Amino acid sequence: MSKKLVTFFSESGVAANAARILAEAAGADIYEIKPEVPYTKADLDWMDKKSRSTTEMQDKSSRPAIADKNADISAYDTIFVGFPIWWYVAPTIINTFLENYDFSSKTIILFATSGGSGFGKTVDNLKCSVSDSTVIKEGKLLNGRPSVAELQQWIESLGV
Repeated sequence: MSKKLVTFFSESGVAANAARILAEAAGADIYEIKPEVPYTKADLDWMDKKSRSTTEMQDKSSRPAIADKNADISAYDTIFVGFPIWWYVAPTIINTFLENYDFSSKTIILFATSGGSGFGKTVDNLKCSVSDSTVIKEGKLLNGRPSVAELQQWIESLGV
């Protein structure tokens, strides 16, 4: 049985709630990806073309700094990575997280929350941030309040 970690980035708390339920279902440890400079409400105003989140998402090379770079990723075989969908993909802070650690020969399973879109090109946008030996799988949208039992079935179906 592989050792599992659920990591997540969440500014509104929705992805954090999903991550906690997923960690319980998977019997996994949990780790929050936090920005070095926290986002303000104005930073997250997607209607403002000059807001921090908008400018980060328009610049594919944007890599917002993360607060903690000391997660022990080496102890895990399977890492669930969760986030809200921003502009049809993962926020660029997820690229920062992936680029700060060695995920070689590990399996990353994505989960996300979204107000209306799917994963879009998320997997393609994240592959450039990990080694070729890392497996990234598009996982599941965890909108609403999924049950532990429902997530356990999903995890079983993944074979991890």
